[in-house]
Amino acid sequence: MQFIKVKTRKFLPPKDNLEELFQKYLPKLREGDVLFITSKVLAINQGRCVKITEKTDKQALVKKEADEYLPRTRLTIKNNVFVSNAGIDASNGNGYLVFWPKQIQPALKKIWLSLRRKNRIKNLGLVLTDTHSTPLRFGTVGAAIGSYGLEPLLDYRGKGDVFKRPLKFTRVNLLDSISAMAVLLMGESGESTPLLVLRGADFVEFTAKPAYKKIVVPRKADKFLPLLKIFKPAK
Repeated sequence: MQFIKVKTRKFLPPKDNLEELFQKYLPKLREGDVLFITSKVLAINQGRCVKITEKTDKQALVKKEADEYLPRTRLTIKNNVFVSNAGIDASNGNGYLVFWPKQIQPALKKIWLSLRRKNRIKNLGLVLTDTHSTPLRFGTVGAAIGSYGLEPLLDYRGKGDVFKRPLKFTRVNLLDSISAMAVLLMGESGESTPLLVLRGADFVEFTAKPAYKKIVVPRKADKFLPLLKIFKPAK
């Protein structure tokens, strides 16, 4: 299994061309590859940027962008992800606040169709990444905020453990697990590595159907519901 880092030029807010970035820097993709894309380049491609001025009210923008928020904190929930500031970030923004992309799944499907056609392959996974913080831990960790072309979970239910005891509940969060390594390798500062290819991961199951929502837990079934209840709807 290989992680292939793709170093590129600077991707410039408030709007830049992601297709041109793919054409110039992305290596030829192979059957069974998984391509990781940082959310920031897709957002900039969509023009999801706001110039920072003395009048910029970031907290007002956060509240507008969030699905849910915790008053008087930076804690928010957006697109079923626990993330600070609704994903709004000034790092690598060159004087702009960069928001999360909009219409993530349709945007990824469009990219997926284009790259499959260009590279003449059938099985291709796309994962859109960002970072978030986790409770009781210092440091950010990579997470998936969208995907297309691959199943997001490894399902062990019905299989036996080492003592042949049937597993009833175990499912592995594949997307966030591989995203954590991808984001670690892409870096968080001036690496200019917004793309990364995972090659030879034989545990990935590919699909042509939308599958990302399979990773989302229904709110009433979430074991963390007592904590989630303190968040307020933002809209």
